[in-house]
Amino acid sequence: MHFFNRITHQTPESVELEFTLAGIGSRAWALLIDYHILTFLIVGFLFIWSFIAYQVVEAWSRIFRNADVGLWMLAIAFLVTFFLYTGYFVLFETLWQGQTPGKRFAKIRVVRDDGRLVSIQQAILRSLLRPFDDILFLGAFLIIFGQREKRLGDLVAGTIVIQTEISHTSANFPISDSAYDLMSQLLQSEADFSQILPDDFAVIREYLQRRKAMSKQAQEQLSLELAKQTKKIIALEKLPQAVKPDTFLEAVYLAYQQDRQ
Repeated sequence: MHFFNRITHQTPESVELEFTLAGIGSRAWALLIDYHILTFLIVGFLFIWSFIAYQVVEAWSRIFRNADVGLWMLAIAFLVTFFLYTGYFVLFETLWQGQTPGKRFAKIRVVRDDGRLVSIQQAILRSLLRPFDDILFLGAFLIIFGQREKRLGDLVAGTIVIQTEISHTSANFPISDSAYDLMSQLLQSEADFSQILPDDFAVIREYLQRRKAMSKQAQEQLSLELAKQTKKIIALEKLPQAVKPDTFLEAVYLAYQQDRQ
């Protein structure tokens, strides 16, 4: 069994990130929450549908004798239940950037093997294979004894489940005074810091920590590229003039933490 199993991933910007895999405990807790929500939805639907189906069968029987409409109503109930069961995970993992309500509460999320956001095709594969993982606790067995803690759905879809909690400790790198001024401006602007994912923040932090060890040319190129991508992520249309990329990234680093608090 692995406790705090960590894996590394190198981004296209040549910044190496370290992820902590979610583990069986966090995943079981998230699934328990999701199954409670899902059970409430399914039971609610079946209760309402049984009332509707009874009315339809009664009315149909008066018009068409020996019409087996009850089987059709039962078949529809099974289909809708199936779509609720599979669609719940697909919908949330696609729209909530790899999280369901349970995963969000447990502070874990699904990502691709390369650290990118999960696609709808991968979310569908994971959801369709979930019943096989639940049978005889196959998924739990694979998570506990697998090196990358993958259940069957993860193996087929090419995904992993990681922790999203990020330590917001004080920076161990120098931050310019102008970055603090720019942070205040960013927090009052239209910038949407909620769009910054934990691994986006980690990329910025890793760069700021390691930039002094880079050559001047590599630092300038990487800071400019990261600044452009970050500006696009937070939907910031324009910056004050004469702002250096490093100053902007420092300000985003500070503003993100302030926004989360």
